[in-house]
Amino acid sequence: MRPAFRVGRLAAAVASIAVIVGLSVPAAQAQTLRWASQGDPQTMDPYSQNEGLTNQMNGQVYEYLVARDRNLAIVPQLATEWTQESPTKWIFKLRRGVKFHDGRPFTADDVVFSAQRAAEKTSQIAAYAQAMGPVKKIDDYTVEFDSPQFDPIFLQHVNTLFIMSKGWCEEHKATRPQNFTEHEEMFTARNANGTGPYMLVSREPDVRTVLKRNPNYWRPIEGNVQEVIYTPIRNSGTRVAALLSHELDFILDPPPGDVERLRTSPGIRIIEGPENRVLFIGMDQGRDELLYSSVKGRNPFKDARVRRALYQAIDIDLIKNRLMAGQSIPTGAVMPSPLGTQMAPEAEKRMPFDVAAAKKLMAEAGYAEGFEVTLDCPNNRYINDERLCSALAAMWSKINVKVRLNTMPRTTYFPKLEKLDTSMYLLGWGGSITDPESIFTPVWRNRGPNGVGFYNYGNYKDDALDALLAASSREPDTAKRNGLIRQIYARQADQVHYIPLHRQVIPWAARDGVNVVHRPDNWVEVQWIRMK
Repeated sequence: MRPAFRVGRLAAAVASIAVIVGLSVPAAQAQTLRWASQGDPQTMDPYSQNEGLTNQMNGQVYEYLVARDRNLAIVPQLATEWTQESPTKWIFKLRRGVKFHDGRPFTADDVVFSAQRAAEKTSQIAAYAQAMGPVKKIDDYTVEFDSPQFDPIFLQHVNTLFIMSKGWCEEHKATRPQNFTEHEEMFTARNANGTGPYMLVSREPDVRTVLKRNPNYWRPIEGNVQEVIYTPIRNSGTRVAALLSHELDFILDPPPGDVERLRTSPGIRIIEGPENRVLFIGMDQGRDELLYSSVKGRNPFKDARVRRALYQAIDIDLIKNRLMAGQSIPTGAVMPSPLGTQMAPEAEKRMPFDVAAAKKLMAEAGYAEGFEVTLDCPNNRYINDERLCSALAAMWSKINVKVRLNTMPRTTYFPKLEKLDTSMYLLGWGGSITDPESIFTPVWRNRGPNGVGFYNYGNYKDDALDALLAASSREPDTAKRNGLIRQIYARQADQVHYIPLHRQVIPWAARDGVNVVHRPDNWVEVQWIRMK
C-alpha cells in the first residue's frame, strides 16, 4: 500500500498538476465538473474504438435508439417504441423534433446511415452491426431491422449503435469510421455532432476534453452540470492529491491502496460496486513461432499443457489481497458478469494454484527449463494494470518462464494488439451487456469476416468451440441455448485459450456535494450528476 502523502509532497503534486494540465487553483464554478482518470478517450469517432472510456465520453455527446437506465435496463432514447414482428424483424418508431448539435434534424436517414457506417471494416462494432442486419427506412420516423438470423440480445446490440448525422459526415468526408489502428487522422477524431445532452467544445488528445451542456436538448436534463472538463492524469498519486485539494471534483479510478484513506478523508466520498468487466491473459496460438520469445521453430502456447501451467502458477488470492487491496473478484470464467454464468455456475471455479503441478505440466510439454517471452501490458487502462503484469511475471518465474514486460499507454497498446503484433497480452472486457454473447462472438470465436473474433488477438483456431459459439448466437430456445453455453464453458476450461484473472471492483471518488450514479458498467452519465 502506498504511504500517505506528506503535506509538502501533496502541495508539490497539486502545484505540478495545476501547471501541467491547466487546472486553476481557485475553486471552479459549482456547475463545472472537473473529472479525471488515468487514461484518455482514444477518439471522438464513435465506431473507431470500442473501448470503455472512449465510449463513455462519446456517450455524453451521441445517443442510441435505446439506452440504459440506472440498473442497466433497456429504455427508449431516440426511439420511442419498438415491436418485434418476427424472430428476426424489428420495427422502431423514432423520436420527432430531435436535432443534432449543428441544428440538422434527426430522421430515419441518419439511422440507416449509422448502421451502414458501423458495419464498415474500420468499425470496431462491425460484429454488432452485422448481427442487427440491414436497416430499411419505412418513412422519415420509422425504420425496420431485418437480422440475418435470430439474435438473442438484439436490443443490447442496438444499444451499441451511436446515431450520427448523415449530412454532417458526408460534409466532412467521414462516411466511414476512422482507421485508428493505422493512426489515420479524420475530422471525426477531434470533432463531434450528436443529439446528446452535452456538446463537444474542444478536444486535445492526452491533454483535455471539454464539453458544454446542450441548450436545445430534446428533454429536461436531471442534473445541473453546465460544463465538463476531463483531464487524463496518469500518475495515481497526483490524481488523488488533486481530488483531496479540491482541484478535481471526481476521479473514476482511485488506486485500490488509497481507497480506505480517501474513505476517511474529510470532504471526500467513495462510491463503489463490482464492475461488469473481466481481466484475462491472451496468448498467440496462431503462429508456428512466437514473435517475441526465446523459443525458435515452435510455439509453446500451442500446447494446452503450457497454457494450463501458466494458469496454475497464478496465486490469485495474493493478487486480490495485496495488489488489489481486496478490490477484485477472482473468477475462472472469462466472462464480464457473473450473470453470464448462471446457467453454468461451475465455470466460475478456478483451476487450483499449484506450482508443483504447473512445473509437471511444463516438463510434460518439453519446457522443463522454461523459456523467455514478452508480455504486452497497458499502463493506463485497467486498475493496477502494470503492477498486475509485474506480479504475473514474478509468479511465472517460479516455473522458469522469464517474462519481459512491455508496458505502454492505451493509445499505443490497442493498435499493437489489433495488428496481432503480440505474443502474450493482458486484456479486459466488459460493458453494460451481461449476457455471454457480449464476449462470445467478438472475443472467443475464430477470427473471421464482419468483426467475428476481431478481439481474438491470440488468433487461436478451435473449430469445435467456434461451432458451439455460432450455434449459441442463433438459438432461440432458452433451454437449448443454455446447454450450448455450458458446453462452451467446458471447452474453454479444458483448452485454456484464455487465462482468467478477476473481475474488477470499481470505486469512484468524489468531493462531498458531487452526487453521481454508480452503474455496474463503470459508466458515468453526466446528465444525472448534481453538484451543490
